[in-house]
Amino acid sequence: MARLDLVASLSLVPYLGLCLAVSLAAVGFARAGGDDRPPTAAEAAAFVERAEQELLEKWVRAERAGWVRATYITHDTEILAAEAEQEMIAATMRLAREATRFDGLDLPYDVARKLKLLKLALTIPAPSDPAKMDELTRLTTEMDSLYATGKYCPPEGSPLRARAGEDGCLDLGELSRVMAESRDPKELLEAWTGWRTISPPMRPMYARFVELANEGARELGFRDVGDLWRSKYDMPADEFSREVDRLWEQVRPLYEALHCYVRARLAEVYGTDVVPPDGPIPAHLLGNMWAQSWVNVYDLVAPGNADPGYDLTALLRAKGVDEVEMVRYGERFFTSLGLDPLPETFWERSLFRKPRDREVVCHASAWDVDWDQDLRLKMCIEITGEDFVTVHHELGHNYYQRAYRHQPPLYRDSANDGFHEGIGDTLALSITPEYLVEIGLLEKTPPPEKDIGQLLKVALDKVAFLPFGLLVDQWRWKVFSGEIPPEKYDEAWWALRLKYQGIAPPVPRSEADFDPGAKYHVPANTPYTRYFLAHILQFQFHRALCRIAGQEGPLHRCSIYGSRKAGERLHAMLAMGLSRPWPDALEALTGEREMDARAILDYFAPLKAWLDEQNRGRTCGW
Repeated sequence: MARLDLVASLSLVPYLGLCLAVSLAAVGFARAGGDDRPPTAAEAAAFVERAEQELLEKWVRAERAGWVRATYITHDTEILAAEAEQEMIAATMRLAREATRFDGLDLPYDVARKLKLLKLALTIPAPSDPAKMDELTRLTTEMDSLYATGKYCPPEGSPLRARAGEDGCLDLGELSRVMAESRDPKELLEAWTGWRTISPPMRPMYARFVELANEGARELGFRDVGDLWRSKYDMPADEFSREVDRLWEQVRPLYEALHCYVRARLAEVYGTDVVPPDGPIPAHLLGNMWAQSWVNVYDLVAPGNADPGYDLTALLRAKGVDEVEMVRYGERFFTSLGLDPLPETFWERSLFRKPRDREVVCHASAWDVDWDQDLRLKMCIEITGEDFVTVHHELGHNYYQRAYRHQPPLYRDSANDGFHEGIGDTLALSITPEYLVEIGLLEKTPPPEKDIGQLLKVALDKVAFLPFGLLVDQWRWKVFSGEIPPEKYDEAWWALRLKYQGIAPPVPRSEADFDPGAKYHVPANTPYTRYFLAHILQFQFHRALCRIAGQEGPLHRCSIYGSRKAGERLHAMLAMGLSRPWPDALEALTGEREMDARAILDYFAPLKAWLDEQNRGRTCGW
């Protein structure tokens, strides 16, 4: 599961930070090449070979320790996992700095690409000054700890007081359930504002973090951290920024139609004094703490004929499907494409059920423990339609991991960070009524008029997410560049949320707040554009594979199940790993060298027509 962005597990961060500070200070990170001799291409090739072998050893060790920690959570396993992760990060930081010695040399393609990947591997580049390294580590640890331990303690007489636990407080999971389930505007408002009380202490820490991380990025040859992050995409950083804007403009009309419809339906529920009919939607009314997914308000906005005609959870339970069989269904999807069955060790070593005798991390994840064929799924599977989809998604990661195992270590990853998530979601898009009929779970496909409700539900998840997936890093890129100074953090955050999402805070916000810090990926310093790209790519992949499979009819009804042609093309792209720039990988699968968000418009074409009809006479936009 470990990847080159090197983001530590949240529960390991406090311990890991202390280990890392000590390790980095001890190493000192003197630049390679202190003997003043000019480097040679042969030295660069030898350095890359040594670096790959060293990193592979660290990756495997960290992966094994991480698996044990995730499946046997104890004080000791957390320490062991943190130590292995710390060694991996320290080695990567040292090698990234040493790689700068070969800047400017005329090198063979693979040597040059691997050196570039080494320098881009760090999400948080630390300065070489040991004191500043130590300070940066303490800041990131403190911000992560504030988020991880954050709670809101409602006062006596508040609507949420009765929901609080023995300590009188609510954590993020409990507050998120309020956001998802409550229809009381007062409860929703208190949950929304309550969670945002955890982040103001992060504000000065984040401002200093930006200064220190930018210094580290400049030592590696980048203008700032945002420049480093954007440089991971095989094009100049500024060009990538324009590429993201282009993709958003392609899909914006569909989002605005969805926004217009949802706003009108919410106004019917809460009144136009709460939801203005021609303005932004208040952020606390969309069923999610960050309004990044709206699927939890589906019951409020669903059309009258929303019943899809079947209940996948009921179908699975009626057939007596257990956890192992859920995964077997997923495996059979891939073998129907001509791909090999999963190795026996997958079935021996994976975790499918929540154990009764110990604590585990139940969040679904796909693992490649030895970065070769020791593939595993970690998931506390429930017999539900949602988990049926998740199994297919996670196995998409496993099959991607196995496909590129023959590549050199630095190439054992997806073509860009949006591809891995995009592939998992692509395969999940093939779970259609037609697929369920073919595998014997459903007797007959529902009529086309049943599609609108299901398409709307998918759009409330995937289309609603797009602008949020875009703006998180838009804000951070501007912060790292200095365009957004610390005294305008919140003002700029809400300006971007208004611009892209048409969302507004339900109560006034000021620079005493730090609302970006209430989203995990900001204090954890995890790049976010990958999720925006994954949401674009999955539909482009799906459209291409459906064409290869010779499928006709609506794109949302297409399943590539059973298509050997689609499987061959898919495997050829997966096997490339990170060895070529992502446009080459995209072309290998789709025949196209540009990401194309119009595939989303193709998929949701029936819904867009329906939304336009529903919105007739309304004032759309904000």
